[in-house]
Amino acid sequence: MKKLIVLFLIVSIVSCKNSSEEEKIPVEPDNGIGDGAGPPQVLSFSENIEEAHNKAGFKMKEAVSIDIQLNFGGSERLNAKLAMNTNSSGIKVEKNNGSTIVFDGSKVAISPDSSATDGARFDIFTWQYFFAMPFKLTDPGTVWEESSQRKLDSLEYPSSKLTFKSDTGDSPDDWYVVYQDDKSKLLKAAAYIVTFGTDKSKAEENPHAIVYSDYKTVEDVSFATTWSFHNWNEESGLGDKIGEAKISNVQFFQPEENYFQIPENSKEVKK
Repeated sequence: MKKLIVLFLIVSIVSCKNSSEEEKIPVEPDNGIGDGAGPPQVLSFSENIEEAHNKAGFKMKEAVSIDIQLNFGGSERLNAKLAMNTNSSGIKVEKNNGSTIVFDGSKVAISPDSSATDGARFDIFTWQYFFAMPFKLTDPGTVWEESSQRKLDSLEYPSSKLTFKSDTGDSPDDWYVVYQDDKSKLLKAAAYIVTFGTDKSKAEENPHAIVYSDYKTVEDVSFATTWSFHNWNEESGLGDKIGEAKISNVQFFQPEENYFQIPENSKEVKK
């Protein structure tokens, strides 16, 4: 009888051990579906726009150049070739009036040194930012609010407000309300204020918006070739059209070593 009891206990212990070992058999995170891959990464609002434009492809290139013709109120505001490193470490604006503005990564200068400096810093930083915006939405210093639907024209679009940390760029008090096309996922528009040369409260009395359209693909990267500028407010979106820019001749290129170097016969622009 004692032998039977001992045998029963041994069998019970072995059975429990096997059961415990079976419970510890590792399983794939998705229960064996999809070769063990976990759930796909969920992109943020800003990352989603960057991916739609192929930011990775843009950043693989050294530099890009465009021709820009900009009109406000029926008058030409800018007619120039604009070139930039894709990381914005160098920018050059060659105007059709013969003057050239250069940012070499630390200083802004204009040549020839007899050129008027009014608006030079604004021109070299603002227009390149509007052009490169789809690739700069997650740059260091960017701060995003939770996304929501906002009215732009007759429709509502996914949107989010972008602000900047205090030590970011020439105008950290600027803000943008960025709209995404919910079909193409590309950048649709951006409302903005310009605080360069004025205080934030004054700038917020007169917000504007840029609308991006006529997208073209260059080496698998998407660029808008028409920009329209409008008055804007939070409640009703776009107001009257006040300007337009045409972008053409978009080209990636490999700049020469001194391409973004400040030339001789130039003067520094500090404000």
